[in-house]
Amino acid sequence: MKVVFMGTPEFARAALVCLAESDHEVAAVVTGPDERPPRGGGFQPTAVKGEALRRGLPILTPPKLKNPQLHEELAALQPDVFVVVAFKILPRSLYTLPRFGSINIHASLLPKYRGAAPIHWAIINGEAETGLSSFILNETVDTGDLLLQERLPIAEDDTFDSLYARLAQLSGPFALRSLERLADPSARPIPQDNAGATPAPKIGPEDATIDWGFPARYVHNFIRGLSSVPGACSTFRGRKIKILGSRLADLPPAPPDTRPGTILPDRRRLLVACANSVVELTRLVPEARKPMDGPSFLNGMQPKADERFGDPPPQDQEPE
Repeated sequence: MKVVFMGTPEFARAALVCLAESDHEVAAVVTGPDERPPRGGGFQPTAVKGEALRRGLPILTPPKLKNPQLHEELAALQPDVFVVVAFKILPRSLYTLPRFGSINIHASLLPKYRGAAPIHWAIINGEAETGLSSFILNETVDTGDLLLQERLPIAEDDTFDSLYARLAQLSGPFALRSLERLADPSARPIPQDNAGATPAPKIGPEDATIDWGFPARYVHNFIRGLSSVPGACSTFRGRKIKILGSRLADLPPAPPDTRPGTILPDRRRLLVACANSVVELTRLVPEARKPMDGPSFLNGMQPKADERFGDPPPQDQEPE
């Protein structure tokens, strides 16, 4: 098949590698503009653009997908199919252009977790499994008829980073199998059951604050579901702190009058009171400091009795 590939991040790059090394012809790669790294420095190509450059593939970086020039350039290629992985929402004028239409590779078992952050939400909600779905694009996001699905267990110690990497590794072979099914005249795509749909909206820094009033298991899942992007956060002595690692503490709950977020007395472990339960924090990044483990936080910060995460600084104390 003559394929136009569309994607931007590392997750999409893994699928592009597999397609480029297959018998399919990658006629062009459509990706986002160069990006500035989080820690500063000059603009860098997206992960997909970098891979396309290394392979000498034609690259398009349109400022807008409704640009008539983009439509003309893609139509001139006479593609059989667009393969879309972690990219923008395509207008109808584009996704209907190829002979076989356009397919999307989505990181969930649709119709569960429709939206921009399916991996995050699967972990946050304590799911035991997730997977990949391929579907034919239509006018409503993530609702098209299904071609294939592949299931993947979520391990107890999975974080967003580890699950993202494992799903990305599967995405290339899965895309190839999806193209085979698309080309099979006997195959019939299956409509999604909208009654089982759940949302997976984008998670930004403003959504990443930990609510210590939930049970420890939910707090733990929230932390690992956001680790390391964007990173679950709280405050300590009025300063922001990212919390990237935790585990459930096999301990009785704190006394009933203990406020959620309170640091419990323990010399070796950073234990925090949640609703009727306790969570241990294992990896933290205080504002303007290097990452540290729980004991290093205890030794460096020397929390006082009843100090808690989420409190503003004392009135007689300026933030550090």
